[in-house]
Amino acid sequence: MQMPWPDMRLTGATVLRGGKMQTRSVAIEQGRIGKGPSPEVDLSGYLILPGIIDLHGDAFERHIAPRPSAPFSAEQGLIGADREAAANGVTTAWLAQSWSWEGGRRSPDYAESFLHAFDAYRHRMNTDLRVQIRCETHTVDTAERLIAAIRRHRIGYVVFNNHIEATLNIAHTRPERLAAWAHEAGRSPREHLAALEAARNQRQGVPRHLCHLARNFDALGVIYGSHDDPDAETRETFAMIGARICEFPTSRAAANLAKAVNDPVVMGAPNVVRGGSQAGNISALDLIEAGKCDALVSDYFYPALSQAAFALVDQGIADLPAAWAMISETPARIMRLTDRGTLEEGQRADIAIVNATTREVEATLVRGRIAHLSGEAAQRFLRLGQSVSLAAE
Repeated sequence: MQMPWPDMRLTGATVLRGGKMQTRSVAIEQGRIGKGPSPEVDLSGYLILPGIIDLHGDAFERHIAPRPSAPFSAEQGLIGADREAAANGVTTAWLAQSWSWEGGRRSPDYAESFLHAFDAYRHRMNTDLRVQIRCETHTVDTAERLIAAIRRHRIGYVVFNNHIEATLNIAHTRPERLAAWAHEAGRSPREHLAALEAARNQRQGVPRHLCHLARNFDALGVIYGSHDDPDAETRETFAMIGARICEFPTSRAAANLAKAVNDPVVMGAPNVVRGGSQAGNISALDLIEAGKCDALVSDYFYPALSQAAFALVDQGIADLPAAWAMISETPARIMRLTDRGTLEEGQRADIAIVNATTREVEATLVRGRIAHLSGEAAQRFLRLGQSVSLAAE
């Protein structure tokens, strides 16, 4: 059982509250933003910002398999991902686990074993980790199994994606990539190509399959969307069945359609930091400047979340309150999390404390408990711990 951290008041910092950067204190009482007097921590020279809410990240895969041929247990991977998220100011995060014909660590078999490991680790989490199921559309024969897994493991977020044609194209033009994917899945290239063709042959049943899943997701209260929409027609089709979140559209047309029907558009923070997509798709910066992107996610690199917010500020695209809202308040609203995303009174004390000079996250609090602590901020919090200990004596 975790012992509660003492109530405290964070003073001297610049605080994002009410959509503005303000010099004021932040009181934490019983894990929530409060207003009463408490022992103080002087955070002059720091920014106090709402904890980051990450809607999609697969960096946990690197913790499970730092090398494709050297996997560790899901438990060890979760420990690493939990610590890395906290070290980068992330207080709530969805881990994007595939449910696919691709095999290996993207197969339904592996997904179910991962979900069991996730449930076992849940009570040990420092951050609020959750699972997003990234469901390949051409998995018609696994529908009931997927629904049962979502119900059993209380999954609240699913995205659909269809990489059949893109994978077929790469398989024929870059056979070395096919060989690498096959190796990761424990197959020969011939076996992997056969699995891909078998999935493709399910295409006639896919529309009915997706509608069946959508009806069940609605009944279970699952939020769902789509991933890598290549065009407006694809996005419109997903929107019509209730998959309203548009995650990583690969074209401006798909993003335009999403915004036309008031669906949130989510892009990768690494795309912003690097100045473009590593896959050669549309630039997130272009969409943000056009008002076509609502939120940013870690994708494959947790540090990119805060870096992207500051990059938007440095390039004059957004001020810090607006940029930070893309990784805190807006993701909370998309996922209907009314208890986090801002530092208003009564909200969860999920907080990222950033050195104003270096812009490094030096402390992360989740429900008022310290999940990460480093640098000068650590010295300042330790003084609070010492004063509380002396008072108790």
